[in-house]
Amino acid sequence: MRKAKREARNICGAFALYEVLMGVAIFAFGVLALGRAVENCLNASTLNAEENRVRLILANRMAEVQTTPGPPEPAKEFTIDTGYGNVKLIQAAADAGLKDDNGAQISGLHRIILTAKWTRDGIGQTEQIEFYVYRPG
Repeated sequence: MRKAKREARNICGAFALYEVLMGVAIFAFGVLALGRAVENCLNASTLNAEENRVRLILANRMAEVQTTPGPPEPAKEFTIDTGYGNVKLIQAAADAGLKDDNGAQISGLHRIILTAKWTRDGIGQTEQIEFYVYRPG
């Protein structure tokens, strides 16, 4: 009788050890999954900050072009260090070529295209804005 009780206790102890090992394994997988999720969040945050910086560069250049008196320069290039790498900013300006209701050419209206180019992980990225500036001449 005593032997049967001892064997029953050993079997229960073995199952308790197995349950603890399973619990530790599940916890370890959970921690690994959580670490991967945090890494993905950090990567997304970095990408978002990089794109926001490029948008800010484009917005600043657009404000400069809009506030500078006289006709805009037909072509201009800048290289800007953003902290995430260099961004090449290309400005192209031309006459808008628009006509009024009577079919007459609207003079002094310029179409500006600002293009930002940069690389992320060896892959070229581009963002572009287009706007009009009126400079009566």
